[in-house]
Amino acid sequence: MMQPGADNHAADANSANWGLIAGNGDFPFLVLEGARSRGIEMAVIAIKEEASPGLERVAKRLHWVSLGELSRTIELLHEEGVKRAVMAGQVKHNKIFSSIRPDWRLAKLLLSLKSKNTDSLIGAVARVLEDEGIDLVNSTEFLGPLLPAAGVLTRRAPDESEAADITYGRSVATQIAGLDLGQMVVVRDRACVAIEAMEGTDETIERAARIAGGQRLVVVKVSKPRQDMRFDVPVVGLKTIEVMKRSNATALADQSRERLIEVEWDRGSEGVFVATIEVQAFDRSRLLADVSRVVSEHHLNIVAARTATAPDRVSRMAFDVELADPTHLHSLISALKHLDGVFDAYRQLPGKKV
Repeated sequence: MMQPGADNHAADANSANWGLIAGNGDFPFLVLEGARSRGIEMAVIAIKEEASPGLERVAKRLHWVSLGELSRTIELLHEEGVKRAVMAGQVKHNKIFSSIRPDWRLAKLLLSLKSKNTDSLIGAVARVLEDEGIDLVNSTEFLGPLLPAAGVLTRRAPDESEAADITYGRSVATQIAGLDLGQMVVVRDRACVAIEAMEGTDETIERAARIAGGQRLVVVKVSKPRQDMRFDVPVVGLKTIEVMKRSNATALADQSRERLIEVEWDRGSEGVFVATIEVQAFDRSRLLADVSRVVSEHHLNIVAARTATAPDRVSRMAFDVELADPTHLHSLISALKHLDGVFDAYRQLPGKKV
């Protein structure tokens, strides 16, 4: 889950070229997809030590740089005529401080930092980009449909014990985040089992599971007091949910900008989850049949469907589909967008109805 920031920088494909500085995970792919839905084709600068080789298949303009090659990154952005850039995808904290081989420009920047934490380093890089005439934009700029509404997002609300752990965890995590140590804690019975540091969310949950010996856990993630959404978006992905299930963590609370997002899942689930896909298209004959065919070709099962057509003949359809492998979502959404008359398709989050 990605929480929205305060920056509402308007995207204008005609006023400036856009660039993407890509780290690991699905985030860069989602940004590329969101930008294309608005007619923007980004130049991608991918970090060799982190970014997925799959970017080769989806990015039309792609350059690879090593972690620490700040001068080369700026040079490539200028060559591509980039005036606005987005940072998307994680660069693991331990790699920043153990694997980095800084060029002269980054070495000079590192020596100038009073604090050597990740925020200070990336914030300084952002200032260098701005000095070079490159505006670093809120990384949720192109991800509107993926930003969740506040509230319970799954079938059941937290029980009394989980709710108490969430309240306690928020108070602890807020203090930890204020010290810039981490943004997540794992709690059991109003006691802190593990605190996130440089190892990241998933490894912290796994460490807590080892300490708790398989007992029920609650995970609480918060934003920092001055979270910079240009390069540091609080994200909870499907991999983290899978780690939580293996670790018997039964509740997740995610707070951002004083909004609490509480997430639960069906404890009876056996590796299959339901995702809602929304399709927006110009109404035409056989539209529903074509959408159903694409879903079937991806070997997915539709468990529910809702449709509505406005007076202007724009049709909005929402399908609940069962998936065992979350990677199927990307190919399904891409195929739906290529159907005649379809102008948007995306995963709809719980609580948003067609």
